[in-house]
Amino acid sequence: MGTRVRLLLTLGTGVLAGVALSMAGRVFADRATAPVPSYLAPGAEYGALPWQDARLLAEVLQRVRESYVDAVDDHQLMRQAVHGMVESLDEHSALLEPGDYEQLQAATSGSYAGIGVEVNGVAEGVRIVRCLPESPAVQAGLKIDDLIVRIDDLAVSAANIDAATTQLRGRPGSEVRLSVRRGQAPSTLEFRLQRSLVELPSIAAELVAPGVGYLRISEFTDGTAGEVDAAMPRLRAAAGGGLRGLIIDLRNNPGGVLEAATAVADDFLDSGTIVSAEGRLREARFRMDATPGDIAAGAPIVVLVNGSSASASEILAAALRQNGRATLVGRKTYGKGTVQTIMPLSGGEALKLTTSRYFTPSGTSINGIGIMPDVELRGVEAAPAPPDAPNTAPTLARRDTQVAAALAELHRPTRRF
Repeated sequence: MGTRVRLLLTLGTGVLAGVALSMAGRVFADRATAPVPSYLAPGAEYGALPWQDARLLAEVLQRVRESYVDAVDDHQLMRQAVHGMVESLDEHSALLEPGDYEQLQAATSGSYAGIGVEVNGVAEGVRIVRCLPESPAVQAGLKIDDLIVRIDDLAVSAANIDAATTQLRGRPGSEVRLSVRRGQAPSTLEFRLQRSLVELPSIAAELVAPGVGYLRISEFTDGTAGEVDAAMPRLRAAAGGGLRGLIIDLRNNPGGVLEAATAVADDFLDSGTIVSAEGRLREARFRMDATPGDIAAGAPIVVLVNGSSASASEILAAALRQNGRATLVGRKTYGKGTVQTIMPLSGGEALKLTTSRYFTPSGTSINGIGIMPDVELRGVEAAPAPPDAPNTAPTLARRDTQVAAALAELHRPTRRF
């Protein structure tokens, strides 16, 4: 990564542990770092800071050091002051500690070094909710609902879940020991696993009806556009050579890598603006336009959205809808219209700072507003059904009523098939 900066477009930062915990999305773009302000140069005076404000800060720090009921470590006090300063700007800006920064980088890359499980923290440990195919976890025999209670010499509890999940990550080839409770068994099972580089797919694809493809994008990582490019030929082949329609499912997609979202939009657009942004820095002002070529060959597209479709997924939805390429079905989206820049800092931390507001192709901001779908679905919203059900299970359209509604929209007479 070096000193490069990346843009982050997301609802927030989750925890990826080698392991991936359910994460709120993210978005990066390689940019040059902003220059270090002169008053932060080594040996410089804080002349650019109003002296009254500098004096107030010094006075408050001194009073806290001398008078607070408990002794406060100076280093910790200054770090808390920095956290407070950044986090008071808006809900998406933050100072990322080194571990959080590493997890964010791993999450957005679409791969990480670990054992290949998704977990949820519970009071007794961490419970496995998914084992990734061909991962060390699968090879070792770990199963969904297994409860990890010890990792190496660390007993896992509600008080140290973050540290425990971080310990599941490590160098490829390194060993980790797990103690696991399975079901109601009185004793634990012991496992030794070798960590490896685990690919975390961001899409799932299948045919949902004859000639109709279904593409679920759970988040936008560095690898998402490539995954879409690889999935579309498989869908066309399964459909007998060409698609008559396509459903893109962005429900519960919290965002991700900006370039991934714009690349996917470009895949389905021949022309038009995808997104533009305005900010104070030169690199925070940009516009991205589509290039010729539509990998769906003009097949009608319906995009499924809901209140947890945010950020990068809203960029894709707006780009396809406002360029006349897709119909939106579902519920109003989240409404996050800002871009964060990730700025690496000297101590291994990083600053996640809001630097841009982005605008849809029509030039509007959706921040705090969201996008209303063309076809609004009402009633109780069930969780999206998993696409990778056994062959004996009902079809996705029967298991998921919102997919069925998207399919019905595709089959309306005006859709021409």
